[in-house]
Amino acid sequence: MVAQPTGRAIGVPTPRVDGVEKATGHAVYTADVQLDGALFGKTLRSPFPHARIVSIDTSKAAQVRGVHAVVTGADIHDGARHGRAVLDIPVLAQGVVRFIGEQVAAVAADDEDIAQRALDLIEVEYEELPAVLSMDEAKADGASLVHEDMLQVKGYPKEVTEPSNVYTVWEWAKGDVEAGMAEADVIVENTFTTPRQHQAYLEPHTCLVAAHPSGKVDVWAGNKSPHPGKRMVAMAIGMDAADVVFNPVTIGGDFGGKGSAMAIPVAWMLSTRTGRPVKIVFDYSEDLTSANPRHASRVTVRTGATRDGVIVAHEALVEYDSGAYAGFKPGGHLGGASAAAGPYKAANTRIVEHQVYTNNVPCGYMRGPGEPQAMFAAESQIDCLAAALGMDPAELRRKNLVTEGEEDSLGTVFEQVRSIETLNAALNASGYADPRPSDGRLAYGQGVAIGERVQAGGETHAGVTLHPDGSVTVNTSVFEQGTGSYTVMQQIVADELRMPIEQVRVAVWDTASTSFDSGIGGARVTRMASAAVWNAAQAAKGELFKLAADILGWPEDASEVDGATLRRTDTGESTEWASLAERTGGPIVGLGDVQDTARNPYTAFTAQVAEVAVDLETGQVKLLTMTTAHDTGKILNPIGHQGQVNGGVVQGIGFGLQEELAVEDGRVTTASFADYKIPTAADLPELRTVLLDEEEGGGWGPYQVKGIGEQSNSQTAPAIANAVANAVGVRIRDLPVTAEKVYRALHAE
Repeated sequence: MVAQPTGRAIGVPTPRVDGVEKATGHAVYTADVQLDGALFGKTLRSPFPHARIVSIDTSKAAQVRGVHAVVTGADIHDGARHGRAVLDIPVLAQGVVRFIGEQVAAVAADDEDIAQRALDLIEVEYEELPAVLSMDEAKADGASLVHEDMLQVKGYPKEVTEPSNVYTVWEWAKGDVEAGMAEADVIVENTFTTPRQHQAYLEPHTCLVAAHPSGKVDVWAGNKSPHPGKRMVAMAIGMDAADVVFNPVTIGGDFGGKGSAMAIPVAWMLSTRTGRPVKIVFDYSEDLTSANPRHASRVTVRTGATRDGVIVAHEALVEYDSGAYAGFKPGGHLGGASAAAGPYKAANTRIVEHQVYTNNVPCGYMRGPGEPQAMFAAESQIDCLAAALGMDPAELRRKNLVTEGEEDSLGTVFEQVRSIETLNAALNASGYADPRPSDGRLAYGQGVAIGERVQAGGETHAGVTLHPDGSVTVNTSVFEQGTGSYTVMQQIVADELRMPIEQVRVAVWDTASTSFDSGIGGARVTRMASAAVWNAAQAAKGELFKLAADILGWPEDASEVDGATLRRTDTGESTEWASLAERTGGPIVGLGDVQDTARNPYTAFTAQVAEVAVDLETGQVKLLTMTTAHDTGKILNPIGHQGQVNGGVVQGIGFGLQEELAVEDGRVTTASFADYKIPTAADLPELRTVLLDEEEGGGWGPYQVKGIGEQSNSQTAPAIANAVANAVGVRIRDLPVTAEKVYRALHAE
């Protein structure tokens, strides 16, 4: 069935249901949860990128007044590992450390200061081992293995038959690339690199764990994937997942970085040892140096085209520096590597992904995992090809973009494709064809980039409860990380029941209350949760109509809900539905479940145009405007939708112009926000948004939705790099595009 919105809530700009609590400081984050007798946990971290642990002496630390427990890897069962897919992350280092910042020992104390004093007294003797600190070193013949025990590690995306630092090779292909290259009149080859980028959420990784004598474990953590999370924790500590319960708390931002167990198993070790709850709060230097940032990458691209601009062959090798562990990736690798093919229709394509172990900080997911890196290369390459052909970059894109009914470069055919319409919308809104200003010192330019992204599927659950007092609750298994999902759920129920949104309350189930939830990620939540909540609302109305039939004798198919009123549609007779609920002595409940892992037939296109002014003397790049056009489905909350667009663009600006989680000799050197720079309001240009007509966009589920959460950040960096090249004629192939790089390139020219 397709929903018929009443116009009361769906599509209406709606402030966040959690906005007041967050703005006034009343929202409860993990660090705010207070349990009687809770201790503070803190971990000792490795100072070496690769070393054997010869000995650990914790005796002095254990004698510090206020210390209740000190644990090391020897205190948990041998080989205790966890991970979102690949189980290669130790709870605490056992025998060897693989990156600077790896957890080696942990202390539980009355407060953080005491815990730190105790850590300072732990004596660890290390024997340094050869470290591989770049992908080239890791891939070289005879390179030291980051994981010598790979054959014992479970969960790799593909079977490992021989230990190697290239732990997986993934390939997408169509046609015959070499045959296609033979048809080409022009072949362009380039290599592009991107640095690590931290998600820069405001709340660092935090957890609170209470291990009960019964064997049950309660967890509070800023984790957007609690059901997979409890499985990870249970696996690490050797328990049944049913005995681990994740309790809902406010999550202070995520952007892909908060789906792993992190320090939860360590807190469990300390709680089990002390018999008291234990809270671990990373300071931000820990988060920047040892969490799971976006991967550094290197993408080597070769593209062949005919003289008239038809792309006949395209191939890319996409290499990601995974760091010391693979366990922070839900699939063990980054499917976003396929974005190196672009949204085009080349007949011959091959994209190969290498995931490479190094002795650097382990990397995980960040908004559009793997995709911004691949798209930076692909969309920069299109401009390089246009230059070689003497064509306008926008026209080259129009000629090769996949359109309705066509197979894309990787062999997929999507429905209701609006690629060219999205590109044209961005070009028109940005004034792409207008003449640029002329200034002796400043050079002006525009750059364009386009991409598409499919929403993920999965499993989620919802409930709608009509209470005897006339109030309504919508329950969800989603632990929202700050994107406004709860507000959308509230809107759906208000719309379906035709009642004021203020009368709908949102309540979150803990992990013991539902069978599973896939968690936040892949822009799946609005797609999946909107359907689950809508189904639950229909089920609740159905239960109410049955009750009206039993008590009042009304036909079930002749009833409707209009706010607090239950009305008979054939006679106009009405009553308050709360009175029926009151007569039953309990609430009226409807449940909705959605499980869908089939390929989504719809994708969503985003085109962006950046306008820059480049100082020819200094190389300084000033981003003047950023125009982003989106092929949308039904927009449920325009405020939330625009917030996702702007947020993604700003993160893309950081990726393109400023951000680099710098690593030297295995050590993260940008270990605070004094050194790791993210965009502020002063760095932002004029942001322009164009939304294509949502009624023609198609989409999934009762509201015909498309994703937006990850769509708006992948095209930004290549659009900026293309604009700089358009302005001054030099191409920056390694992000971020800094003044120093532009200056050096100009002087080299």
